[in-house]
Amino acid sequence: QESITGNKVVKIFGREEFERARFRDQNEQLTRTFISSERIQALTGPVNEVLAAAAIAGVILYGGYSVVVSGTRSQGDFIAFLTSVFLLYEPFKKLSRVHNNIQLGLSGADRIFEILDTDPQIVDPKHPVSFESSSAEIFFDSISFSYPNSETEALREVTLRIREGSKVALVGLSGSGKTSLVSLIPRFIDPERGRVTLGGTDIRNVSLAELRKRIAMVDQHTFLFNDTIFQNISYGKEDASEEEVHAAAKAAQAFEFISQLPNGFQTQVGEAGMTLSGGERQRIAIARAVLKNAPILILDEATASLDNHSEREVQKALRELERERTSIVIAHRLSTVLDADMIVVMSRGRIVEQGTHEELLEKRGEYKKLYELQFSSQELLKGQTEGDAPLSQVSR
Repeated sequence: QESITGNKVVKIFGREEFERARFRDQNEQLTRTFISSERIQALTGPVNEVLAAAAIAGVILYGGYSVVVSGTRSQGDFIAFLTSVFLLYEPFKKLSRVHNNIQLGLSGADRIFEILDTDPQIVDPKHPVSFESSSAEIFFDSISFSYPNSETEALREVTLRIREGSKVALVGLSGSGKTSLVSLIPRFIDPERGRVTLGGTDIRNVSLAELRKRIAMVDQHTFLFNDTIFQNISYGKEDASEEEVHAAAKAAQAFEFISQLPNGFQTQVGEAGMTLSGGERQRIAIARAVLKNAPILILDEATASLDNHSEREVQKALRELERERTSIVIAHRLSTVLDADMIVVMSRGRIVEQGTHEELLEKRGEYKKLYELQFSSQELLKGQTEGDAPLSQVSR
């Protein structure tokens, strides 16, 4: 279940084979336990049945002997019939229970095999090639994409070049196509028209494992596995040393709070990280991305659901993470992307403006409207919260 819920994390860190192996191991362990339990039931069942049959047979023999001695047959016939009913009742009851168990098992198996038998939509090319260069420049070439059963296109003729080592921010109202655009980079989805290149190579011609090695991702829906903090940080690098994990935690502004926990890095985070706060989970996810050390970083509203204190801590970590990487940031607060090398404004699946913060303000277009709306909302919300309001609030 965790592997399915956190499938983006599994894919972006290239851990599909690890999760398959873990799934097989757990299934084998469950099978061994089930077989052992069934063997015990198989032994105790017949023993109980033999004892019950012996008891009933004793009663029948005693009653039959009494009837024979007395010379009457009607009572014997009755006892024989009654005994037959008793002997047949329990096997039929067991057959009913077995049938119910089989039906329950089949219904569960149907749901599992429905997932297992689903053909993946995104697959490796038959003849994968290597990247032509180590460049982390990304080019979206006339991209169009629509989701199944949707009447409108999520992306329409999008062309965008992201220079290596630059920080590019995607802004726009909810549903403008920002997440769809960044989902193309690790091939969570493929375009219907157009292509995406990385370092001049069409990413559809490269194996998924090779592509995703170059990408780290932190999004607003932080997913942690039900394991220790150490294992969650080192998820993308199985052979990571303790020093490497600690260094990543320090870079992510997470080392201090982890050290204060009773079990430190061996603390169990619980299902989906439920024992930690939102800011703590986010910093662990950032540490995981730091340790991967990929040349491309995707931040999908990484601070969207945090309080002000947690956001400040996470922003410190993100600035460290963005250094010397090609960074694509989906921003819900414009104040967090004012230093971006380029801000791309999206609306209804199209790019409507792009440029630096100062250039876009001078254009007096869509970005300036968003900027003025957001910072005027800041004054209205001043009594409730510090900082500027997210675009999701402004658009209401």
